[in-house]
Amino acid sequence: MAHEIDILITFAEKDNETEKKSDIGWVTQFKKFLELMLIQVLGHKPRVVLKSEFDTATSPNLDNAAVLVSVLTREFVQSGRCLDQVEAFHKAAASSKINRIFKVLKAPLTLAEQPPRLRDLIGYDMYQLDTETGQMKEYVDFFSAEAEKQYWMKLVDLAYDIHEALVILNEGEAKAEVRNIYKRKTIFLAETAHDLSVQRNIIKRELQRHGYVVLPKNTLPTTASELERTVRKDLEDSQFSIHLIGSAYGEIPEGSERSLVDLQNRLAAEMTAAKHQRKEEFARLIWIAPNLRNASERQKNFIDSLKRDTEAQEGAEILQNPLEDFKNIMREELLEAQERKHVEDGSGRSVYLLHDRIDHHEVRPLIDLIEKSGYRVLTPAFEGELLDVRKRHIDNLKNFDVAVIYKGKVNEQWVRMKVLDLMKAPGFGRKKPISGKAIIAPNAENYRTQNMRLIDPARPAESLQSYLQELNA
Repeated sequence: MAHEIDILITFAEKDNETEKKSDIGWVTQFKKFLELMLIQVLGHKPRVVLKSEFDTATSPNLDNAAVLVSVLTREFVQSGRCLDQVEAFHKAAASSKINRIFKVLKAPLTLAEQPPRLRDLIGYDMYQLDTETGQMKEYVDFFSAEAEKQYWMKLVDLAYDIHEALVILNEGEAKAEVRNIYKRKTIFLAETAHDLSVQRNIIKRELQRHGYVVLPKNTLPTTASELERTVRKDLEDSQFSIHLIGSAYGEIPEGSERSLVDLQNRLAAEMTAAKHQRKEEFARLIWIAPNLRNASERQKNFIDSLKRDTEAQEGAEILQNPLEDFKNIMREELLEAQERKHVEDGSGRSVYLLHDRIDHHEVRPLIDLIEKSGYRVLTPAFEGELLDVRKRHIDNLKNFDVAVIYKGKVNEQWVRMKVLDLMKAPGFGRKKPISGKAIIAPNAENYRTQNMRLIDPARPAESLQSYLQELNA
């Protein structure tokens, strides 16, 4: 059904009060920023309404609103009017199969302090927390570096999640459900300790933008038994899991001796083994922060054991590199995890000729030469969606026997990226060793240390033919 109001914001009046009448209240400011963010995400201006004491835009039972955003504070929890509004909307939206209620925390509240209806929902923390003193303060400058890291990042998360709910409501839940089952991969993005919450949100946003369903969708239980049951269910529904590990050991659920981060990783290792035994798709990626100077002894021991313990690593790739590099590898790994056929079903050895579109005309003679030498030629894709192009690249990295990098009009950075891709190739699930790697480029002496054969760019055809003959011999 169509709704008159897209987003209804419910809050305690005290949380929007200001010392000066000319000042803008916190909730009013929040509404303004959320509207701006949603315009970018939705492509049009949504109707956002503040549910104040004197609001007349909503119906008594709140059934004319699509989404409810509750601004949680102690004042909200103590307000009977606010709690009644949550109950009324929950009743109006009870038949929906998707979440239509979102909780924004203007101030920190423990789960026990939150209204029962809202406890299981993932919260969007919109306050400033000093990690050293543990003190909370509201943002005064919404455009400061601190606000950019926390407030705006959470606002983007909220906007994308609201967008998801509105799209499903507008398209029809049944239609959306079918679309999700058949077209979108589900990824378990493990909860992290507090020091990596920002990094986790960055990755979550990126995955959602690429159309992935990200679990868990709700706050994980605080008791070990309930937590394990919930995580196992989410892992069962996923085809991939991502684990971020930093300096903090993290919270220890009630009834457990291990941290939340440790437990999720162990459960994912178990799920990997179980799914592989059932011939089902599942892969796991673990990122360890490069800077661990502030890590506790317990966390250092956990990381050391993780690197040593082959059982904990079951089916996993462990990386300790800058976040941007990890994100690039993550994208490739996700493409590798997609169901697909091999690049070609034919037999015979293959050469992956890595070159850029701008040099495609120049490599035509090399393609003919490689084929005449008895090899199949694998080439990059230059047309189609970015994800499809990357998928072809990963397929080629997994299946080639010999790789040849051709540097024509491209810059040195392009070459370094391709050399790095070849170094990462064994991590993409290759079932066979690499027979050879070569590079056709001027001044390529630096790459000799990468076990690369240097092909003379002055006479590439003759030099490449000689190299292939050596390999065949």
